[in-house]
Amino acid sequence: MSGYDRVVQPAAGDEALENHLGGDEAKNYRQYEFDMVAPHVGRSLLEIGSGLGHFAEQFLPRLDRLVVSDFDPYCVEQLRKRFADRDDVSVLQFGLPTRIPLDEPVDTVVMMNVLEHIEEDAEALRSLARVTAPGGRIVIWVPGYMQLYGDFDRKVGHVTRYTPATLRKTVTDAGLGVEVLKPINFLGGIAWWAAVRRGGVGYPDPRLVKIYDRTVVPVTRFIERFVTPPFGQTVFCVARVPR
Repeated sequence: MSGYDRVVQPAAGDEALENHLGGDEAKNYRQYEFDMVAPHVGRSLLEIGSGLGHFAEQFLPRLDRLVVSDFDPYCVEQLRKRFADRDDVSVLQFGLPTRIPLDEPVDTVVMMNVLEHIEEDAEALRSLARVTAPGGRIVIWVPGYMQLYGDFDRKVGHVTRYTPATLRKTVTDAGLGVEVLKPINFLGGIAWWAAVRRGGVGYPDPRLVKIYDRTVVPVTRFIERFVTPPFGQTVFCVARVPR
């Protein structure tokens, strides 16, 4: 069984809980995500779990080829509408792990908040490695630390939250090398713990997300320019496919 089968509410879509962390209420956070990922993206990109396509679309000016994908039929329909006039964009529907229907390999795969939904996470990465060119990168963004696991995680179908150690094991079990691996968003982790775990909030209030985005995210970005935190709301990894 793939972790997609455990999702209580789809991980994307107009009303999905996870979209409040990257939608209009969190423009600074969305920029934070892009700025972290962009330096590791080559000329051809496969995004896993593209949702409505907002994140992937930002990369188009620097790409020769973009492949967006999702498991949710609603999202796939919206992706096809969004990129209907683009010959350089393909849309796929599949759930991991599986044989990915991609004729030509890409040099970069990006998965933002996807791997935590999948029980067979190492096998999912192996599926992705098969469609990634030798020496290519798989960029992984996942929620961090089981101490932060709560009702929100259950509602959106998270199988786990990772630490750098547990994510490293998954990546190496898949036969991949580790280029970058670190916790990020330290202040966000504290805020999440206070609101969701200690505060008992089932999911983030969009109003609080907007305040957090305007105040905490810029401070976090400044601090993490100089210091790698020991803990964070997110674990960020860039894995390498062997040459």
